[in-house]
Amino acid sequence: MPKVTFIEKSGAERVVDAPLGASLMEAAKRNDVQGIAADCGGCCICGTCHVYITPEWRAAVGERSDIEAATMEFSENVRGESRLACQIKLTQALDGLVVRVVEG
Repeated sequence: MPKVTFIEKSGAERVVDAPLGASLMEAAKRNDVQGIAADCGGCCICGTCHVYITPEWRAAVGERSDIEAATMEFSENVRGESRLACQIKLTQALDGLVVRVVEG
């Protein structure tokens, strides 16, 4: 099980175990991470699971898909390291991943 560290808007760090193949959004919701609303349930249409990937993990996580980029056009505070947590599937290669929750 990969471990993921979510840094919430308050600065609190939440380290969670996530099942292989789950999305980053699912891991956040299962563990009550603050700031991941996931209003669309992972369909990549709302942008309410917006996170920043920390620099050391950007290459491992990869780039946004076209649909993800289109969805993020309607999000606030989008930066180069922005991703939607619903679009990141957790693999053993992402064990130790660190992300910042954007929240609003």
